[in-house]
Amino acid sequence: MNNPPVNSRLAVYPGTFDPITNGHADLVTRAAPLFERIVVAVAESSGKGPGFSLNERIALARLALADLPNVEVRGFNVLLATFVAQIGAGVILRGLRAVSDFEYEFQLASMNRHLIPQAETLFLTPAEQYSFISSSLVREIGRLGGDISSFVHPAVQQAMRQRWRQHSTATEGDTHA
Repeated sequence: MNNPPVNSRLAVYPGTFDPITNGHADLVTRAAPLFERIVVAVAESSGKGPGFSLNERIALARLALADLPNVEVRGFNVLLATFVAQIGAGVILRGLRAVSDFEYEFQLASMNRHLIPQAETLFLTPAEQYSFISSSLVREIGRLGGDISSFVHPAVQQAMRQRWRQHSTATEGDTHA
């Protein structure tokens, strides 16, 4: 199968987005004017044991990013370099929240440059009010009943509440004397 030509105005923003946070949405919102199209690529990542299924994460990302007309949300379950080549993207977007993210992201960018040299990696930093938000922290706060309303889209908050309510109802019968 021939891949489409590389389009430097088409960016891919990959991640597990489990769940998509306001930090992710901020990055996409700020990147949207820079590109003709952005594909938010939701990785299946079954090895990470995501809290939401791939289809649920895609649906939540679509809700969170619905007001951005040049943003498309798609799932993928192949190597990122393969996905980028398949759609002809010329840019891979990545977010850097803190210096601690840099070493890992630099390693990923270097590997992607080796695997798909025709695509450039572009790093964006989140707005300051989102720099501390991570999906794993949001999941933990939500699981323990904390207020996550300032960290995620209302639809994500509702989905997480439902998920934890179902989980706590299922485990309540598992008490041991």
